[in-house]
Amino acid sequence: MKEMFENKKIQENAVLIVICSKKTDNKERKIDEIARLSLTAGLNVVESFYQNIKEFNRSTVIGKGKVEEVKKYIKDSEKTINVVVIDYPLTGSQVKNLEDEFGVKVIDRVGIIIDIFAQGAQSREAKLQVKLAQNLYLLPRLAQMQGSSGRFGGVGVGMRGPGESKLELNRRIIEKEIDSLKKQIDKIKTQRQVSRKERLNSKLPKISLVGYTNSGKSSLLNLLTKENIYADDKYFATLDTTSRKLYLGEGEYALLTDTVGFISDLPHQLVDAFSSTLEEAADADLLLHVVDVSLQKKDGDKKEYQVNIDITNKLLDEIGATKNRIVVLNKCDKLNSPIEIKENQVLISTKTSKGIENLLTMIKKRV
Repeated sequence: MKEMFENKKIQENAVLIVICSKKTDNKERKIDEIARLSLTAGLNVVESFYQNIKEFNRSTVIGKGKVEEVKKYIKDSEKTINVVVIDYPLTGSQVKNLEDEFGVKVIDRVGIIIDIFAQGAQSREAKLQVKLAQNLYLLPRLAQMQGSSGRFGGVGVGMRGPGESKLELNRRIIEKEIDSLKKQIDKIKTQRQVSRKERLNSKLPKISLVGYTNSGKSSLLNLLTKENIYADDKYFATLDTTSRKLYLGEGEYALLTDTVGFISDLPHQLVDAFSSTLEEAADADLLLHVVDVSLQKKDGDKKEYQVNIDITNKLLDEIGATKNRIVVLNKCDKLNSPIEIKENQVLISTKTSKGIENLLTMIKKRV
């Protein structure tokens, strides 16, 4: 019997479990991030739990005491709990074991991020890439998921495919579909490389917007190019690469490209699937590294926005992106006190347009 995953908008109540396994893990940051991801996926977060782990339980990751604590909460809660979100990548057997314990659907960090991408994919290429990421995620978990996926209705968060398509839990079908998706993506990639080569041969400087998700990249593209690209105050609002001409003055133009946002521990399935948007960053002559400077909470010896800068820089260095970068400190309208601005940084607000002229001046000097 074939099980189907369908697109249905259902408001589900969720309990979150955050796992801190490294000394550098910041509990508040991790809880805030997985809560934000869960809200973006359409979940109603009811309660959060966390556990510091030195030795992982191989069958459930979290310890028996924490399992019992969460079980009791689910049983006694006035609200019906539909989902438990674990802020950690789980194996198929670990998902099944936790579902057996809790009696509700369990989704790991990778699953929740892929679900958000599935909801947000608009273009044909983005849908193909998300479908590939879903299948690569499903395949090694198939045996366990076949035994449990239908118990909780087979719908809602974690059970959606991009567009109106459906996912089938059948190994042969998934393996065949992975091959087909890779071929289709390669074909689109070849077409895109041709158009990219044309752009590279043009005299227009290439500028890419990069940065942590929800930092305001799409809003900045709209402001600089006077466009109306979709932008929203949530994680991964933009999945498709968008390019527009940017007027620099005196008859000079540049090509400005928006890219998908980064996040800590981005699932490798999505790094592979969305390599195209990373290629845009790698090919750029100048990077505008957009940062939400209003994230002022302390994270170890740094503030949250500074940690986000480090995460993005690490990814950019890994793909060989240019060192010609301007750090655009956005959302300065939310700051309550002055902050130190370094040489390659500029303070702006896409909401009030503050600092935009300073930014344009810096761009002109760098391209």
